[in-house]
Amino acid sequence: MTTIYLDHAATTPVHPAVSATQHKLLQTIFGNPSSIHSYGREARKWLDNARKTLAQSIHAEPTEIIFTSGGTEADNTAIFGTALAMKDKGNHIITTTIEHHAVLNPCKQLEILGYDVTYLEVDRNGQITVEQVKNALTDRTILVSVMYGNNEVGTIQPIREIGELLKDHQAKFHTDAVQAYGLIALDVNELGVDLLSVSAHKLNGPKGIGFLYQRKGADPTPLLFGGEQERKRRAGTENIPAIVAFAEAVSIAGQEMKQNTNNYKGYTNILTTLFDEQNVSYKVNVAADVERLPHVFNISFPGTDIESLLVNLDIAGIAVSSGSACTAGSLDPSHVLTAMFGAGSPELRNSVRFSFGLGLDEESVEKAAEITAEIVKRLVNS
Repeated sequence: MTTIYLDHAATTPVHPAVSATQHKLLQTIFGNPSSIHSYGREARKWLDNARKTLAQSIHAEPTEIIFTSGGTEADNTAIFGTALAMKDKGNHIITTTIEHHAVLNPCKQLEILGYDVTYLEVDRNGQITVEQVKNALTDRTILVSVMYGNNEVGTIQPIREIGELLKDHQAKFHTDAVQAYGLIALDVNELGVDLLSVSAHKLNGPKGIGFLYQRKGADPTPLLFGGEQERKRRAGTENIPAIVAFAEAVSIAGQEMKQNTNNYKGYTNILTTLFDEQNVSYKVNVAADVERLPHVFNISFPGTDIESLLVNLDIAGIAVSSGSACTAGSLDPSHVLTAMFGAGSPELRNSVRFSFGLGLDEESVEKAAEITAEIVKRLVNS
């Protein structure tokens, strides 16, 4: 049976060229970049070149890039590190109700430790406004953390406008750009962010590697202590093969960004056109005039139940995900869809996320649309 992977927002296949690069480095570059002998110097050269490539991708300086084990560590470093570094200036943090749990759970932990966290509510498209941030700001606010684009519904937040609002405020501005990086051009100076998190496995790179952009002067307190790697900001010997592979993935993503965006818009159109032709009842969960990530398409199918729908799609070879986590027979409603539509809303039980990426083409997406339409109609009429 041919399978079709439509869950690229969860993770992506490694690009063949990226895999080849990592394999080559694993075989040839094993020196510790902190060593002064020739093996260490060679490793350091590869590390510095990769750091430069990654910095250029967001218009940052190489010294502003801190390598991490992925997006979760980058988010945690930004949040805990800033809270610790600025505790003498305040204890108030602003974030949103639809952040990834790598942001929400650190904020909840900080509440336990005595910090005051404001969770901004979103509208039915999953957006906040600059005015909400402005109204929540106090002279004790030390951090604002708002994701660039949502991983479940794709909604893009007004990051540039928030950055402009905060330019004369003491609060540091962090954005989780894990879903956007490699798909949308990002310029940290235009956005006005102090901290930005990304992860390689969302753009056809290896798992276990990411980075935190840290603007000069932001200086979050390190969370790992040991050696003096990453300018004493993140202890631990750097994973050279993964870092170089990450840079390769970013280079490829930059070259293909425009074409990928056009392809993904086309795939969305294929899905909706076929659903219309097949008289499938559906509702797109983010309005057409709202800016969203090109590869994320969240849609609800009235009259279906997400568990049955996902199981049937998986049996038919279609890999998608929902806004809910199904584990051990229990269903935890998506906190994102709950924030958008309210507890008990039907969208919590019938929404599917299609997300696009490497390996797809119009034929495979059309096939997935046909199978989805057939299954939805069968479930609705059963």
